[in-house]
Amino acid sequence: MRPQKLALALLLGVAGMSFAAPTWAASHREAPLIALDPAADNTDVYFFVSYDAANLARPAAQRRATLIANFVPGQDPADGPNYFGFDDNVLYRFHIDNNADGRAEDVVFEIRFKTESRPIAGLEGAPLPFLGGALTGGITALDGPGAAGLTRRQTYSVTMVKRGVRTPLFGNQELVVVPSNIGFSTTPNYEQLAAQGLYSDAGMRVFAGPRAETFYIDLGAVFDTLNLRRTPPALTPAEDANDFADPFGSNRFSGFNVQTIALEVPIALLTGDGKGPATTAQPVLGVYASSARARTRVLQKDGTATYSPPWIQVSRMANPLVNELIIGTPAKDRWNATDPADEALFQDFYKAPVIAAALQALVGPMVPATPRTDLMSALLKYPGQTVKGDACGNPCSELLRLDTRVAPTPASLQNRLGMLFSADKAGWPNGRRPNDDVTDIALRVVGGANYIGVRAGDGVNRLGDAPGAGTADGLAYGVDVGARLDVTANGIAAEFPFLPTPHDGRDRRHVDCDELGANLCN
Repeated sequence: MRPQKLALALLLGVAGMSFAAPTWAASHREAPLIALDPAADNTDVYFFVSYDAANLARPAAQRRATLIANFVPGQDPADGPNYFGFDDNVLYRFHIDNNADGRAEDVVFEIRFKTESRPIAGLEGAPLPFLGGALTGGITALDGPGAAGLTRRQTYSVTMVKRGVRTPLFGNQELVVVPSNIGFSTTPNYEQLAAQGLYSDAGMRVFAGPRAETFYIDLGAVFDTLNLRRTPPALTPAEDANDFADPFGSNRFSGFNVQTIALEVPIALLTGDGKGPATTAQPVLGVYASSARARTRVLQKDGTATYSPPWIQVSRMANPLVNELIIGTPAKDRWNATDPADEALFQDFYKAPVIAAALQALVGPMVPATPRTDLMSALLKYPGQTVKGDACGNPCSELLRLDTRVAPTPASLQNRLGMLFSADKAGWPNGRRPNDDVTDIALRVVGGANYIGVRAGDGVNRLGDAPGAGTADGLAYGVDVGARLDVTANGIAAEFPFLPTPHDGRDRRHVDCDELGANLCN
């Protein structure tokens, strides 16, 4: 994409139009302009071979992969009355590269949302979009009986674009966004309500709605100019091997939610021929997710608005932390508006990352010498592709890459350090799962051998407060009243959509440093 100036101007003009209330305390605010537009702010992208029990039992040729993109970062579950949602004026997309040419337009999934008001007779002027208690009995359904309290509701559509052919997915089903988890009076039996928002068709599944944030990081310490809570920020061997405790950090996202789009599809649908198993085509797939805003807005007679192309990309994401920690601040908004296939425009940031120099200056151990062709190879190339001298060469594309031949690892056996520092080959940078510890991995990869040797990290090793953590009832999602989505003790959701139940607004808690059960604010 080339219309960067138009994208920035458009973003400034529409930043306040989203359905969700702005959350100024949010992070993942990786670029100045997208920080003003949370509904389009793509915070995390995940791409992995599904690891639920059903997919673990499938033959390799029949396995499915899951794509996840999160938006509206840092949601405090209690922030009503309008809570959070997706934006009707945003086109949300997953882009797939299935021939290793770096251009991720071989298969594209487009998701569009539509917001509607559904007032209750006699309560048309109610100031709350979600009503429960004695007024409605609570929201127990997404439509029909039990849905009266859902007075502001979002629906959506999913379209696949492959070889220029547009195919609507999920038949004639009405796809409804699961509302926020308000509290037991308004949304009783929330897990059962959320289960109604899981839609299936032709080997695919989709979900849209709030989930617990699974990105864990001591954000306050990291962005206090790498002022981590241990000097040097080194983990002992025992601490590094323990995915069930935080050695010295404080998770900024404890108790917060995000808006999630999760799509599970047969891997064979994504590969080059779209028919046979991955082994008959390019087995390593590249992906990025994007959000784009419409250039044209038309106000209808009934007061509603419609939006039409051209669509202007305002956010993109593939590998985690690239825009936040590698791309320089003056270039961050331009990076968001640029196609990943044009990453050569930004290759100098990879060759000499400022974050590496900062690590050496502030933490101590030496980092590798520049130019960092190792970073370009890891983030901008497919296996077997080489850089050209000290330049990226062609193709040069920042994509999250997944080798679909690697079998998934069950949730209970996953290692937070993935394939780089453990025997678990199904984690980042081979795709990315929700609970991969991308902070510790990135610190060590950017820092180099010396940081690998001392086991550098931010001191946060797990998602410790995920709703449902520690359950092991073996039941499917939403089977029994009040049952939580099965989640491991360190916060890994074992079932689609693979992120835990969102924290509820009435009883949410953020576990900060110096609180009971937390590390010191040292």
